Amino acid sequence: MNEVQFYALLPFTLLAAASIIVILLIAFKQSHTVIQITGFVMMCLVIFTMWYVRDLLPVKLDPLFIVDGFAALFTGLIVLSVLAIGLLSYIYFEEREENPKEYYILLFLSTLGSAILTISQHFISFFIGLEILSVSLYALIAYLRNRNNAIEAGMKYLVLAALSSAFLLFGMALIYMETGSMYFSNIAHHLATQPTSGLFITGIGLMVVAIGFKLALVPFHLWAADVYQGAPAPVTAFIATVSKIGVFAVLLRFGLAVSLQTFSLAQLIFIVIAVITMISGNILALLQNNIKRLLAYSSIAHLGYLLVAFLPGNEAGVEAAVFYLLAYSITILAAFGVITLLSNRQRDAEDLEFYRGLFWRNPVMATVLAFALLSLAGIPLTAGFIGKFYVLASGVQQTLWLPVITLVLTSVFGAFYYLRVISILFAESAPALMNENRLHPFFYYSTYTALITLTLLLIGLGVYPRIAIDSIKAFLLIR
Repeated sequence: MNEVQFYALLPFTLLAAASIIVILLIAFKQSHTVIQITGFVMMCLVIFTMWYVRDLLPVKLDPLFIVDGFAALFTGLIVLSVLAIGLLSYIYFEEREENPKEYYILLFLSTLGSAILTISQHFISFFIGLEILSVSLYALIAYLRNRNNAIEAGMKYLVLAALSSAFLLFGMALIYMETGSMYFSNIAHHLATQPTSGLFITGIGLMVVAIGFKLALVPFHLWAADVYQGAPAPVTAFIATVSKIGVFAVLLRFGLAVSLQTFSLAQLIFIVIAVITMISGNILALLQNNIKRLLAYSSIAHLGYLLVAFLPGNEAGVEAAVFYLLAYSITILAAFGVITLLSNRQRDAEDLEFYRGLFWRNPVMATVLAFALLSLAGIPLTAGFIGKFYVLASGVQQTLWLPVITLVLTSVFGAFYYLRVISILFAESAPALMNENRLHPFFYYSTYTALITLTLLLIGLGVYPRIAIDSIKAFLLIR
């Protein structure tokens, strides 16, 4: 490894070091506050180093990794999301009986796994990153083992994730058998010089099953609602954002490397999955009276929307996908931030009836949640609207009429259940508050400030998205 390669890997080395530092802090019996602040500083250092090394990119570390502008964008989005999740985690876990210190080891390890996926250009690094992410998530989901059906949720994710890993490995083996390589570019070279065989198509199909599970695409989505409901609120936010960003990043890189979208059968499969995911996600969300389950099915629908940006297989699609992930992540973090702050020691604030009349009891939280829901619905002057607009534009450019029309119709249909929740926020009757502030007011004020900042970002990106779009284009040129 030369000096340039060392610097390029520095952000990921710091991510790996964060877990080790937390282990040492626990060994020296440091407090939860010290561990949380140290983790926050480490994540800030990761962002700083990624920005510092941007002029060195792209850097290849053959055969496993490539650190380029694409990786920098997705890794930055992952780490920024973890910063917000870490802030929410402090309040959430400090008020509970369980010792929360080990939680941060798992959180940073799963973040590392997701970040590795963004720089993977080989099946081995792909699988290693995915397993680091998944194994950490098993424990994170069941962390509050005595509450919220956590053990059930963790076991469901464990069994289904193990099954999906088997599909992934079998698919990789078939592709390796056909192409003789696990290196994305070598696979692409083989496909350019040799006709596509049934073995390769079968391998891709098996990999789609595994990736479909990780992204909770229909019909591989059955775990999502139960896991979202059973996991702690900050972990649910992590699953909805960080884990999906990493998996979608490696799917996008692999698809672009082998020109997957140019194969008519592969494109047909992804179109069908996108359409049924958008339809099913919105229909199932319509039936929910639990806000965590509603957001689970909502996220399924939004991953269907994201597939519309994946289908073109060009730069316009990549730009639309990155911006959509940015808008989606900010929105989901804001929504789960409200759920976290309103939860108490016994249970999460997940029943919709609890939110009845929230505006009259806590106008700040109600406003944040309302804007988050408006963004998820794609209402103009929010980041969600601009994200959907760019996704639609990328689909229209490639004349992908079926998924584009489905996106429009399901977005209109889906707006109903978002507006239903907003109407509940402003209703008159209101039950007693569930949560009691047990910590120093500083921690609540800082979290409130973070949620207000996320809300302002939602509005800012909806009113003036040009800065974000120009930055995305600039980083994508570093390839």
